[in-house]
Amino acid sequence: MPNAMLMIRPYWFDGTWVFDDPAVGLVREPFVSGVPQMIDRLVIDAGIELERARETGFRLLFSASPFPGHQRAFTRSREEYGGTWYRDPASGAEGWLCPALFKYFEEAPGTLYARAERL
Repeated sequence: MPNAMLMIRPYWFDGTWVFDDPAVGLVREPFVSGVPQMIDRLVIDAGIELERARETGFRLLFSASPFPGHQRAFTRSREEYGGTWYRDPASGAEGWLCPALFKYFEEAPGTLYARAERL
């Protein structure tokens, strides 16, 4: 059974948010197609200065189940090109998570819960 709570440390590289996770074979895995803007909003709403987060990175907790203190619940809207589009009901923003999502989940969760934390 996979972990219920997962954590990555996104950082700013070459104009977008990326992350490394050697445990699943990912290095500088980029967030694309609307997700960088959704991450910016998550960071700002967590009270983390965006420029500071871009300089130092931040901790991103995420899960397919709600957890105490989650900031957002992103809902799956559709699949495309092997990845999955998620929507933020609070803002209406949408972003595409590439097939790297399946390094963490057997199938795309109906809802992804997330929280940004200062390092």
